[in-house]
Amino acid sequence: MYSILQKVRTEKPLVHHLTNWVTIYDCANIVKVFGAAPVMAHAAEEVEDMASLASALVLNIGTLTPEFIESMKKAAKSANKKGIPVTLDVCGAGATKLRDEKCFELLDCARIDIIKGNASEVARIAGEEVQTKGVDSSEVEKDLIELAKHLAAKRNATVVITGKEDIVATKDKHIIVKNGCDMMAHVVGTGCMAASVIGAFSAVEKDLAKASAAGLACYEIAAELAYKDSAGPGTFKVKLFDHIYNLDKEKIEKLKRVE
Repeated sequence: MYSILQKVRTEKPLVHHLTNWVTIYDCANIVKVFGAAPVMAHAAEEVEDMASLASALVLNIGTLTPEFIESMKKAAKSANKKGIPVTLDVCGAGATKLRDEKCFELLDCARIDIIKGNASEVARIAGEEVQTKGVDSSEVEKDLIELAKHLAAKRNATVVITGKEDIVATKDKHIIVKNGCDMMAHVVGTGCMAASVIGAFSAVEKDLAKASAAGLACYEIAAELAYKDSAGPGTFKVKLFDHIYNLDKEKIEKLKRVE
């Protein structure tokens, strides 16, 4: 796990984002403090060129428009040509018909290597009739591990369900990440940042389930440390970035809770 973080820090992979406007600054910063290099390029005229320079691509439909989705399709196809991993955050899937349709269009038009979302978002993409509350998860009365494995097999992808415990699944195996803290739910953008972290780790580790779990564990260990010396959501966010920057092997080995 630490070795993957070290690769991010030494190789400094370029992570191309087409992400949502609410959290774009935080996503760029989280990638930077982990040691990678973010670039946030959305224009249809340049996304193919930018993706061809990158080591990973992150797509987030949080503030989607039909035009934005067309840029995402171009970027994903360019990433596929280069053979770099594509992470799709299905932000808000299950909330509106448009979001569902555009997620399925993206999944059908290019190879998406990692599908990430909360329980109700991923359940909707897996075909369940659920309603997401804006971008917040609703309760899903399904076995989430089996649901993730089913979607992973159907889409030939790694599936990540974030929540109190994170599930990282392929069609035939799963990993549970038990790190993290409740304070993360009080800060806008922690889910979007998780997708960016997964993108950065996927740029340096070919086993995408391993990369996703390692990225989430490191991110959430830092969150646990930040929670201990913060007074509320504002200082928590500042401390989170500091603790990510100062993560080392000893902290990760001592605090990781991954099964």
